[in-house]
Amino acid sequence: MEILRTENLCKTYGSGETRVDALKNVNISINEGEFVAVVGPSGSGKSTLLHLLGGVDKPTSGKVFVDDVDIYNLNEKQLAIFRRRKVGFVFQFYNLIPVLTAEENILLPILLDNKKPDRAYIKELLDLLGLQDRRNHLPSELSGGQQQRVSIGRALAYKPSIILADEPTGNLDSKNSREILDLLKISVKRYNQTLMVITHDVDIAAQADRVVTIEDGIISKDEVIAI
Repeated sequence: MEILRTENLCKTYGSGETRVDALKNVNISINEGEFVAVVGPSGSGKSTLLHLLGGVDKPTSGKVFVDDVDIYNLNEKQLAIFRRRKVGFVFQFYNLIPVLTAEENILLPILLDNKKPDRAYIKELLDLLGLQDRRNHLPSELSGGQQQRVSIGRALAYKPSIILADEPTGNLDSKNSREILDLLKISVKRYNQTLMVITHDVDIAAQADRVVTIEDGIISKDEVIAI
């Protein structure tokens, strides 16, 4: 079942001689439960696409539908709620709050929404991520791999429909990279989520259900990976 689609999605920065067409009439459809890898050279529009799909930036023209809702028809408050509840973000730089513990960082999206955490689910997440014995540690007391696990926990805390990950293993060694990808895949399967990962790592792309290649703001390839 389709969870996300775009219609003629465009994003332009600047004007005149400084105009940059980051995305040009991008049309893509993603089904619930899919693992999609987005690849392409630097500056091709990959991160711009991810930000537009997640409601972080606004398109110049075109539409983004999540569960058949045009998210850019929402007002600012509705869009903020959509981002917290429907989309989990994982970035190359962990973006953790330094004065909060690992568990507090994971709980942050829920607390910002004035909701009561599902403690059984949070415990399940901490166990899944191997963070139960690090739950009360500050980010400065964690390794890079552990910090990225915390950021994944934060992305999963609200049980979002979609996980958007921008180079999630870019700052990690090969062992931690494999572990982080395995965790993302396990969480997607366990919680029936959709995963889109921007990556330069061919090994990560090879494990996806689909590989979408973006060049100069245009989808040049959209290939299903044979199992």
